[in-house]
Amino acid sequence: MIRVVFFAGLREALGDSIEVAHDESIKTVEDLIARLIELNGDGWAAELNASHVLIAVNQEMTTRLALVADSDEVAFFPPVTGG
Repeated sequence: MIRVVFFAGLREALGDSIEVAHDESIKTVEDLIARLIELNGDGWAAELNASHVLIAVNQEMTTRLALVADSDEVAFFPPVTGG
């Protein structure tokens, strides 16, 4: 299983976390996003495909082209702002 977690506004829109069964069709974060949209509907597409969404795999910042494996944790979050 791949554990997917959401932070900040994405958490409010999509929930805290979800687990996705890993199979050969999920090789990259992009593949995982496609599966999440397939499982949860087009409402997720707008949130996860937004250009400002940041991604971490196993707590390391990465891109949509990063490889994912069974038991990985993939996190999605908006840019961090401070003040």
